Amino acid sequence: TEGRPNCAGYQSAAELQKAGIPVTIILDSAVGYSMEKVDLVLLGAEGVVESGGIINKIGTYQTAMVAKSLNRPCYVAAESYKFARLYPLKQNDLPESPEEQASFRPALSQTLPPVVKIDNPSCDYTPPQFITLLFTDLGILT
Repeated sequence: TEGRPNCAGYQSAAELQKAGIPVTIILDSAVGYSMEKVDLVLLGAEGVVESGGIINKIGTYQTAMVAKSLNRPCYVAAESYKFARLYPLKQNDLPESPEEQASFRPALSQTLPPVVKIDNPSCDYTPPQFITLLFTDLGILT
């Protein structure tokens, strides 16, 4: 999927295409619309917590929830060095940085009044009940 501000979806699609893997880019906000066309979901992870949940770029949680609701398997590929003892109980347990808020840029034609607050998190927590299998360098975990 493609979100902003770093164009990681475009970068991933280019790498997958180079490897001969068919790829289609969709916006993060179009996951619900597009999931019926999908056979499976493959996610990466910035971190894997003790519960089996993952911390990853924002939008991962909603993608996994939609996949589960439409009975699509949701696989995660992550290296074991990303395993962490961190155990978030809810989304707000994840740390925020001022840079995340500063990186939000509305469309050039839009101007926000100064009283409008911006909530622009870079990552979210996906609980283990939405993950089918976790593929790691140590093997497959369920």
